[in-house]
Amino acid sequence: MRKNMLIPLALMALPTFVVAQDYRDMVSFDFLPGWRTETGDHIAAFKITLAPGWITYWRAPGEAGIPPQFSFSSESAISSITPHWPVPEVFDDAGLWSIGYYNSAIFPLTVDTNDVAGDIPVSGALTIGVCEEVCIPVTFSFDTVLPQEGSRDTTITAALADSPLTRAEAHVGDVTCSIAPISDGLRLTTRIEVPQSGTSEFVIVEPSDPSVWVSQADVRRTGGTLSATVEMVHPSGQPFAFDRSGVRLTVLTNNGYAIDLQGCSAD
Repeated sequence: MRKNMLIPLALMALPTFVVAQDYRDMVSFDFLPGWRTETGDHIAAFKITLAPGWITYWRAPGEAGIPPQFSFSSESAISSITPHWPVPEVFDDAGLWSIGYYNSAIFPLTVDTNDVAGDIPVSGALTIGVCEEVCIPVTFSFDTVLPQEGSRDTTITAALADSPLTRAEAHVGDVTCSIAPISDGLRLTTRIEVPQSGTSEFVIVEPSDPSVWVSQADVRRTGGTLSATVEMVHPSGQPFAFDRSGVRLTVLTNNGYAIDLQGCSAD
């Protein structure tokens, strides 16, 4: 029986579009079939090539961006597919942040094959936003095979290596979050003990509930502490229970430095 999997790469679902011929001078897609690892997982990737001056978006694209989303369908016993995110850039568009990639992007994937041997047929679609002066959602559909005997791809390994630092790697100390109610949701202030690593620093807050809207962060630094304040609005329009352990915090700098943090303690 064919198994369908929707992988929510970001905070909202998009309608389905077909890649029209008119879009091919803006963006091209490739599915890199990758290789099987010694543990039985399969490593593959999407490769996106953009026309000069065009961008596409990270999993949390900022207030002005369109988030990626992809789906898979397979008759095999694939149990999960985990996307990986190379370090993005922050773009300033009239005071609003957008977060993504210029010129090209590689989205590596780790496929849990459930120890299935042999080639694995897989099909699906990737929807992204491509933007210059306007943003256009474009969908790439594919029907391919994950090869048992695939060879290691240096393009994919380079993208996997271009990942944010962990808390330990970045020498991060305490990470706290204070919560206060506002009329239609919550205000969160996170404080991160971390050495300064760039002249500009950005903090992205992703709550465990993807339906919650999050504002652009007001970021400040005092000595060895980086603080960021956001407002969060639930679809109910009311204050809501917030899971500190489930929040994901990403620190980005203007020199390509990034830290990925999971969870925060009470302030």
